[in-house]
Amino acid sequence: MANFSKSQVPQFSVEVYQNEFLPEGGREVNAIVTVTSTGGGTTGGIPLADAAPAYGAGQGPGAAVVLMVDCSGSMDYPPTKMRNARDATAAAIDTLREGTRFAVVAGTHGAKDVYPGGGRLAVADAQTKAQAKEALRKLSAGGGTAIGTWLRLADRLLNSADVAIRHGILLTDGRNEHESPEDLRAALDSCVGRFTCDARGVGTDWEVKEVTGVAAALLGTADIVADPSGLAADFTRMMENAMGKEVADVALRLWTPVGVEIRFVKQVAPTVADLTARRTEANARAGDYPTGSWGDESRDYHVCVLVPEAGVGQEMLAARVSLILPDPSAAGSPQTLSQGLVRAVWTDDMVASTSINPQVAHYTGQAELAQVIQQGLDARKSGDFDGATAKLGRAVQLASASGNQDTAKLLSKVVDVVDAATGTVRLKAKVAEADEMTLETRSTKTVRVKK
Repeated sequence: MANFSKSQVPQFSVEVYQNEFLPEGGREVNAIVTVTSTGGGTTGGIPLADAAPAYGAGQGPGAAVVLMVDCSGSMDYPPTKMRNARDATAAAIDTLREGTRFAVVAGTHGAKDVYPGGGRLAVADAQTKAQAKEALRKLSAGGGTAIGTWLRLADRLLNSADVAIRHGILLTDGRNEHESPEDLRAALDSCVGRFTCDARGVGTDWEVKEVTGVAAALLGTADIVADPSGLAADFTRMMENAMGKEVADVALRLWTPVGVEIRFVKQVAPTVADLTARRTEANARAGDYPTGSWGDESRDYHVCVLVPEAGVGQEMLAARVSLILPDPSAAGSPQTLSQGLVRAVWTDDMVASTSINPQVAHYTGQAELAQVIQQGLDARKSGDFDGATAKLGRAVQLASASGNQDTAKLLSKVVDVVDAATGTVRLKAKVAEADEMTLETRSTKTVRVKK
């Protein structure tokens, strides 16, 4: 990754929302940390009046993108699926910013870089885009599915370029049947921290947990495109988002004093992602949690720590949250882009110590919503219909209370809602496979808290 001066890096801000008051002897401190980046690619509705200068086309840190297209035999059923995949990849190539390095990989039980070939990356311009689209027209379906093999080739291609942003886009229509789950896991482990990746499942014959697992491990997005005709629009949006990224490898650094235990660190918006186990030690008292690449956007994180017991009137710094841009050279020091403080104050004011911060309450509910949807769908698949009804009823209740209308609509295709406020539902006798897979794939999407 290139080394940026502070004037080149998009501006980051950190805001901390919490109730710092604890009762005597209280230990658990919760905070929602909102991180906002401005001054990168597309504005995303964020004012840029005070932002750092943005990179222009072909300037700045540079980016490399590899598009992995499933070319297994099932892509020919129906034949329109392969045609739509070619068209979608072509639309994504048209969206590439001039100067971006790129390659196209055809994925089967093996992986082949069909453009530009030879283990190289092309540089996007009018000529190379036209050549890539010509290569796409020659793609045909045949063979199996081994996603880990595709990812390993993408990793080799992406890391041949001296660029800041390395990104993959992966499309599959089937289950990963030509390599073991352990092989896929090993491939993902080898790619973690080296590039980000968005993953899409087309149709309904793929495995949700495989596609979402790729996106979660590589800090990208996952979604279903049930109707292949929607692929081109989806690929265009994905590539526009990738082209909006301006800084990579940003870490959320959590410093805690002696005696403070970390319960968890989770991203809670725009999706739920538990980062707790992904900590890398920065020094004796601090650890880094990966956040991936940033453009103009805002995300929310839930930090929960346990502090030592203390008496009324005592106060302490429970944690310091910083946004860190590591220096690629071992000799350099990382840049601190912004930081915020999490506090603990012990009080005998019962009203103060028992009130729950609105942001904390909202995102605690959103995390539970994602969890109970997964539990409910798993119970339904295993034939535990009472358990499924209870969990999906709770999901309906949480979605209704938090105003998560998109999730509420998806739930209504799996259950008949009797009373959303109490979570009273009945399982539908027949559920379209696409509807169930859409709910499962999008279960971690959250709504922002109304501040």
